[in-house]
Formats: sequence, structure tokens, C-alpha cells
Amino acid sequence: MAYGGNMKSFFKTLFVALFAGFAGAWLFQVVGPYANAGATAATQPTPEQINAPARAPGGVAAGAVGTWANRPLNSINASTDFNQAAVVATPSVVYIKNVMENNYGRSTFLDWFFQGPSQAPTRISSGSGVIYTPNGYVVTNNHVIEDADKLEVIWNKRTFKATVVGTDPSTDLAVLKIEGQNLPAIPLGTSESVNVGQWVLAVGNPFNLTSTVTAGIVSAKGREINILKGRFPLESFIQTDAAINPGNSGGALVNLQGELVGINTAILSQTGSYAGYGFAVPVDIMRKVVDDLINYGEVQKAFFGGEVVDVNEKIAERLELNSLRGVVVSYLQTDGAAAMAGVQNGDVIIALNGQPIDARNVFEEQLSYRSPGDTIAITYQRNGQTLQSTVTLTNREGGLGILRRELVNSQTLGAELEVVSKVERDVLGIESGVRIVKVFNNGLMARMDIQEGFIITAVNRQGINQPKELSQALENARGPVVISGLDARGRRQAYRYNFY
Repeated sequence: MAYGGNMKSFFKTLFVALFAGFAGAWLFQVVGPYANAGATAATQPTPEQINAPARAPGGVAAGAVGTWANRPLNSINASTDFNQAAVVATPSVVYIKNVMENNYGRSTFLDWFFQGPSQAPTRISSGSGVIYTPNGYVVTNNHVIEDADKLEVIWNKRTFKATVVGTDPSTDLAVLKIEGQNLPAIPLGTSESVNVGQWVLAVGNPFNLTSTVTAGIVSAKGREINILKGRFPLESFIQTDAAINPGNSGGALVNLQGELVGINTAILSQTGSYAGYGFAVPVDIMRKVVDDLINYGEVQKAFFGGEVVDVNEKIAERLELNSLRGVVVSYLQTDGAAAMAGVQNGDVIIALNGQPIDARNVFEEQLSYRSPGDTIAITYQRNGQTLQSTVTLTNREGGLGILRRELVNSQTLGAELEVVSKVERDVLGIESGVRIVKVFNNGLMARMDIQEGFIITAVNRQGINQPKELSQALENARGPVVISGLDARGRRQAYRYNFY
């Protein structure tokens, strides 16, 4: 009997629990939407609150309520500002088509006899660019137009033939010229005023789509990711999480006023497509590089006369420093600008013209704004003392004037040549040298398999100072010849070739 009574009590309890559960579910369905509607309305801003210019003392829009008040300040006007920036910037962004003719097909007589002439297809790549001036100067990345046999700029459904004004692999920038007037030049901002956390837009032509705009924030400044080439690479990128894809290279990074703050250059990706971070050359660096390319055909780089490295814990301990700020002078040219101003190896530079220096890329960026002949005030520490001096920056040959790059095209050698500058010779520890800038197919340099960027310092132990000396030495060579020099990474190397 006790067992039966327990069973009745169990079923009674189970029935009550099930009934309560169904009743609760029914009430949630009937009442819940109305309750939720009240909660949503309490946390959503009104149109007046979204556009209200007044700010509370804490930086929140006046009248904002609920969780909206905790959102970042610049997100409140995001929709309006994005539209304004896109309207300003989009007309200034162009599509660039790079046509590379076939130079890599079959070339031997047997290949031609048995298979016919090479029919390898022409390669076409593309990217973006930004209209810099109303009369047709266009800025893009060097890698967008590299190795081009023909360049086209497409703007507003019109196609323009483009010519290369100048390139700078050290910053991955290039300038093109198209024949046009009254073109919509993009307004220029300043990258110095760009702050981490602020909104930016990336405008370009990824995947051959015109006028594509993506939004993100500035994730970091002064990024160095070791991707640029050139003799004196300069990396101080603006990092952003705005989506940047293939085809965006050379496009615009703009602020919420539509002003250019950077040239989109690279993405950090495992797949080759957007995966979280993009990098842009700051507009302040771009402006100096582009103006020099337009005016002189090459960048008038200012040299400090030495090299610096970041301060780390080991260096700080060895030099008995109290902090990790600044950069340490690790190399000085004997008669360079810094040495002439009294700077010594081991000095810790903490400011240039009053601008704090906390990393090597910041130091290099500050120098990139200058030209040969400019003077800068440096603040540095030595043996616990803070000292100041004035350095007059020089050009690559140690002088103060404007220099133009001199390239020699040797038909005999099948190469484009240039003399290695004094600054480079000092850094590399060589007395003389001629660089192979470009190697042409079927020329002597190509047959000897000498790579572009190689510096020839001697032929059969005879020093080479000028391109003419190199041509004469190889034209008159007979029998085994040893060509000595340095490869593009500064490593010593020798080529051996038999002349008959």
C-alpha cells in the first residue's frame, strides 16, 4: 500500500511540473515580444541622438542611453561619415592594367623546328592607383607596374595610355602620367594626425571590381614587416583591419573626410586574400617620394651618415641605460654627416627636432621627410649625459646638392648598369663597384647567369669603377674570366666564364 501511495504522489507531481512548463512557454510567446520591444527601444538611439553634435563631458553623445552610450565616439556618426568619405575619395581612384608580353617562351632552334614558334600567352595583372594632380599624375605601388610592357589606366569608363615617371622600390611607390586635364585629384590629409583606433576606408579595385570601399580602424602605426626591396628600404606602415584584397594595391586609404592618409600596399594573409590586416604607406612619406619622382625622376634621399638599431634589454644593460627608449648608433661613416656633428658609436638618439624617437623605423621615417642639405637637431645620451647637436644631411655621394640617377645601357653586355654610390660603398665595405640594374635576354650577362642587383667589384682581380671599364674588360677577355662582387644581399660571390 505504501508503494502505491508513493506512485500516486509521483504522477501528481509530474503532472503539475509539465503543466507549469507548458504554461510558462505559452506566456513567453504571448508576452515576450512586447517586453523585448520595450527593452530594444530603450537602448536604441533616436535619429536626433545619432546626429546630435553635443557631447557629454565623458565624450558620449548627449541624450544617448543604455548600452549605446558605451560605444566608441566615432561609431555614432559612422553611416553618415562613411558615405561622405566615399563620395569624396572614390572619383580619384583608378584601375591599372599591367600588360607583360611573353619573354619566357621556347627559344632554341630545335624547339622552333619541332614545335613551332613560342605561343605562350601574354600575362596581365592589375591594381589600383590614385589621381595625385588634376593634370594626370597617378600614384600607385611599384609592384603593380613592375615589368610592364604596356600600362593602361581606366577611369570613369575611359582608358588612358600611361607612362612611368619614376619608381621607388624602397617604399614600393611609383608615379604614372596620363594625358588628362581637370581630373579629380584626391585631397591629401596627413598621416601624422592618424591615430590608432580611428575609422579609415580602403578604396580600390580588388578582383577587377571598380570603386570598392571597405571600412575598418587603424590597428597600429609604424609597422615594419620586412617585405620591401631596394637599397635603403623604408617601412613604417599604417596597419588597418579594413578589408584589402588583391587589386587593392596602390589604392587609397582615407580618413572620414575622404582625405588620403596612405597608399594600400600589402596584406597579411595565409591565402593571398584578405585575412585580417592590411598595410599602407603613410601619405607623409608618399608626398615626399612622389614629389621627388615628379621633379627629379628619383627620390632625393637624405642620409644621416650612419645606422641605428632599436634599444633592447641586452643593449640597455651593456650601456647601463635606465630605459628602452631611443635608438643606438651602431655604425658611422668616417666622414659622414653624423660623425662631423660629433656623434659617436654607442650614442642613444632619443629625439629628432624635438620629436621623440622610440624605434628605428620611427627614426627612418623622420629622415624620409628631409632632403640633402636639410639640418636636423638631434638629442642623444652618452655616458648618462644628455647632449644635443645639429646634423646637416647629405646626398648618397656625401654632398648637399640634388642628384639624378645615371643608368648606362650596354648593348654589348646586355644589361643596364650604374655606379654604386659612396654611401653604399662605405656600408658594404668596398672601394668601387658597378651594379647590374637590369639584365636583358640573350645578352652576355644573361648567358653568364649574372643576376640583377649583383655588384661587380673586379674582373680577374682588376677593380671596376665605371660601366665603361666593365665593358672594356669583358669585350677584350679571352680564356677563363673570374667576375667578383656582391649579390643583392651583400654576400661575396664570384662567377666564372670561358671566353673563346
